[in-house]
Amino acid sequence: QVQLVESGGGSVQAGDSLRLSCAVSGRTLSRTAMAWFRRAPGKERDNVAAISYDGGRTYYTDSVKGRFTISRDNTKNTLYLQMNSLKPEDTAVYYCALDYGSGVPVSAIAYNYWGRGTQVTVSS
Repeated sequence: QVQLVESGGGSVQAGDSLRLSCAVSGRTLSRTAMAWFRRAPGKERDNVAAISYDGGRTYYTDSVKGRFTISRDNTKNTLYLQMNSLKPEDTAVYYCALDYGSGVPVSAIAYNYWGRGTQVTVSS
């Protein structure tokens, strides 16, 4: 059974950095696209960043471009999200997701497996 477990969330001040990790068990990451989504209170779940199976293609939502970096280590079955220059509007529960495919899907519908999320709180 495939399991995704996020870690690295926390409460920080605006301008600080956090690095989220998503450990995957139950299958290897080869030929899987992965992504980070987030859900802020009272808002829809949004795709923050996504990455192709080989790391060669990435997607970022406009609000995080230049501040967040998605990466993966397939040898460690782990997905990462480096978040710099955090803002209060980045406050949300962050989820990692996995898709059996070679593209870089943006829509949540495309993703087959999800983690339970990790809370990120940024105060001003």
